[in-house]
Amino acid sequence: MSQLSIKQVVAIGVGAALFIVVGLISIPTPIPNTSIQLQYAVQALLSVIYGPLVGFLIGFIGHAVKDLLQFGNPWWSWIFVSGLFGLIVGITKKSLSLQVGQLQTKGLLTFNLVQISANIVLWGLVAPVLDILIYQEAANKVFAQGFVAGGVNALVVAIAGSLLLNLYTKKQVKTGSLTKE
Repeated sequence: MSQLSIKQVVAIGVGAALFIVVGLISIPTPIPNTSIQLQYAVQALLSVIYGPLVGFLIGFIGHAVKDLLQFGNPWWSWIFVSGLFGLIVGITKKSLSLQVGQLQTKGLLTFNLVQISANIVLWGLVAPVLDILIYQEAANKVFAQGFVAGGVNALVVAIAGSLLLNLYTKKQVKTGSLTKE
């Protein structure tokens, strides 16, 4: 395993802090203990900028600390899934050209196909199964929560995450735009 760069370590710290702060803003849904969470758009952006390991650690650390601060105890199934979301979305880093100031339609489609698939599978299947295995939760309850969380997170990341990606890309120097005088 390669060592993390100073830039990546800072990104993990800042990303986890943003995950916590933005995560405190939650908009309730009709399903109990399930809300619209905006921090996944920020996590997605940082995951594609800094890569899958950083994305995993932002979600895992940020969600664990947020749960401790907000509820007094961590909910490990969802914490783990938050980390996995960053890991999976971070894999798209190689297919995007964000660092060179380009965000092609194909890249944005890839990003959204991956994040939507990850949200649906992770929140709709993995988190509920872990809730049942770890916490002996009722299947109908956790699958309803997971289905809503996955759909809402996919929508939030599709809108806010895509906007953040566009804004980030516009601030990057485009390849070939600098000339030597």
